[in-house]
Amino acid sequence: MTSPKKESKTRHNNRLLLQFLRGSKALFALSICCSALTTLVDMMTPQVVRLTIDNAIGGKASQFPAWVDELVERLGGYSYLGSHLWIPAVAVAALGVVRVCAQFGNTMLNASGSETLVKNMRDTLYDHIAHLPYAWHMKNSTGDIIQRCTTDVDRMRTFVAEQLTSVLRIAILVAMSLYFMFSMNTALALAATLPIPVILAYSVLFRKEMHQGFTECDENEGKVSNIVQENLTGVRVVRAFAHERQEREKFEAANRHYTSLWVHMGHVIGRFFAVQDVLCGLQILLVTVYGAVLAVRGHLSAGEYVAFISYNGMLSFPIRRLGRMLSEMAKAGASLDRLVYIMDAPVEQDAPGAHEADMAGDIRFENVHFAYEEGHEVLQGIDLTIPHGTTLGILGSTGSGKSTMMLLLDKLYDLPPEGGRITIGGVDIREIQTDYLRRNIAMVLQEPYLFSRSIADNIAMGQTGATRADVEKASAAACLTEAIEGFADGYDTFVGERGVTLSGGQKQRAAIARALLRDAPILIFDDSLSAVDTQTDAKIRSSIEERFGTATVILISHRITTLSRADQVIVLDGGQITERGTPEALKTAGGVYQQIYEIQLGTEGGAGNEA
Repeated sequence: MTSPKKESKTRHNNRLLLQFLRGSKALFALSICCSALTTLVDMMTPQVVRLTIDNAIGGKASQFPAWVDELVERLGGYSYLGSHLWIPAVAVAALGVVRVCAQFGNTMLNASGSETLVKNMRDTLYDHIAHLPYAWHMKNSTGDIIQRCTTDVDRMRTFVAEQLTSVLRIAILVAMSLYFMFSMNTALALAATLPIPVILAYSVLFRKEMHQGFTECDENEGKVSNIVQENLTGVRVVRAFAHERQEREKFEAANRHYTSLWVHMGHVIGRFFAVQDVLCGLQILLVTVYGAVLAVRGHLSAGEYVAFISYNGMLSFPIRRLGRMLSEMAKAGASLDRLVYIMDAPVEQDAPGAHEADMAGDIRFENVHFAYEEGHEVLQGIDLTIPHGTTLGILGSTGSGKSTMMLLLDKLYDLPPEGGRITIGGVDIREIQTDYLRRNIAMVLQEPYLFSRSIADNIAMGQTGATRADVEKASAAACLTEAIEGFADGYDTFVGERGVTLSGGQKQRAAIARALLRDAPILIFDDSLSAVDTQTDAKIRSSIEERFGTATVILISHRITTLSRADQVIVLDGGQITERGTPEALKTAGGVYQQIYEIQLGTEGGAGNEA
C-alpha cells in the first residue's frame, strides 16, 4: 500500500509537471491523437490481409461484422476481390498513406510540444532561481544548479515526448490486439496473455532500484559539473599556483566514481532487459508454435494465423516497450525530484503591507544579532546610528561581521524577528519593499563581478536606461576613463568571463562606476578600494563626496586613508562594536584603530605603488 506521504509527494510532483506543460498540452494532445490514428491503421492492416487470404482467396465463410460484409458487397463481393487482388492491395496502400500522414503529424506535433515544454521549463526555472534568496545560492553549488537545469530538464523532455505520449497508443495496441486475438481463438489468446503478468511484475520490481540508481548518478553528475565550473572560472588561480595536477586528480576521482555509478546502472539495466527479452521471446515462441499446431489441426485458418502472429507482435511491442518506459520513468522521476527541490525553495517575498519608504533618513541598527547557522553569532548586539548624508567607516578583522551588516541592510539575508531591527528613516526594512530598497542602495561587493559583455554594458547595468554619457560620467567619477581610453575598442571593449581581461583595480573601478551610476541615496563600498593605489583611492573618494554630498556612504576598508575622511568610524571585533568615534579621536584612543594607523602611517608613503 502506498503511504499518504508518498501519495502527497506524487501529487505535488504531478502538479509541477502540469505547470511545466502549460502551452504544450494541446500540441501533445494532438500528437497523441495522431499516434492513436497510426495505431488504428496498424490494427486494420492485418484484418485486410486476413480477409484477403481466408475469404477472397480461400472462399471461407465470412466471420466479419455485417458492416464489413456490406462494404465488400459494394465492391463486388468476396469472389470478385479474389479475382481482383489489386483492390485489397490498394486498400493496404491507402491505409499506409493514412499511417504515414498520421505519423508525420505525430512527429511534428510531438517535436513542437517537446521544445515548447523545454522552453517553459527553462523559463520557469530561471525565473524562480533568479528570485531565490541569496542564502539559498550560497548553500547550492553553481555546477549542480546548472546540471539540474540542463540534464534533468532534457530527461524530462525525453520522458514526456517519447514515453508519456505513447501511453494511449500502447493502451489501444493492447486493447485491440487482445480483442482481435480473443475473437479469433480464445485458447491461443489465453496462451499469449499468460506470460504478461509475470513480465509486468518483473518490470515493476526493478523500477525502485533504477530510480535510486539514477538519483545517485544525477547527484554525482552535479558534483563533476561543479568541479569543472570552478576550475574554468578559477583557471588563473590554478595556473598561478601550479595546481593543475591536484585539480586534475580531484576531477578524475569524482569522474571515476561517477563513471562507476553508470557502469553499475548499465549492469542493472542490462540484466533487466536481458531477462525481459527472454520472457518476451518465450511468449512469442509459445504463440508461434501453439498457433501452428492449431492451424494444422484445423482450429485456426491460415489468414487467422497470419493475423494472430501480427497482433501478437503488436502486443509484444508495448510489453517490451514497458521496460524502456520504466527505465525512462525512473530517470524522469529522479530528475523531477531534483527540479522539485529548486521549485519548492521559497522565493523572496515582502511582508504584507510592505511599501516604498523614504530612503533619505537615518539608518539604525538596534540590538542586531545574527548567525548564518545555529550556533556562533556573527553579530552580537549591534547598536549603531548612521545619520543621513554622513559617511561611516568600518574597520575590523576578517570574520568580524562587517560584510554581514551590509548584507542584512540590503536584505540579501533576512534578519530574524528575534534578531533586533534595522530601520531607515524610522521604518523597519522588513516593511520596505525589497526591490525598492535595493534600487536605492548602491553596493560594491567585496569581490566585484563583471559579466561577459562590453565595459559600457557592465557599467550601464547600474541604472536602467542609462545613456553612453551617463556611463562616461560614472567612469570619470570612478577614475576609470583613462584606462578605458587605453583599450583599442574603448567602452566597447569586451570583458572576459568574470572580468578576466581586466586587472584587479580596473575591475573594482568598473564595479564602482556601476554603483555610482545609480545615483542612490545610500552607497556601500565593501572593501572595494583595496586594489587601487592611494592616489586613485583619494580621487574616487573626492568624486563621491562631490557628486553624492547628500548620500549616506558606508566605507568598509582595512586602509586608514580610506577611512580618514569619514564622519564616524566603528571598529568591529567578534561581531561587536569595540570602538567608535571620529577618525581624529580614534587616532589617539589607544585601540585597534590607533595601532593600525601607526603601522600604516609609516608605509603610506610607498602605498602609491600598491596593485
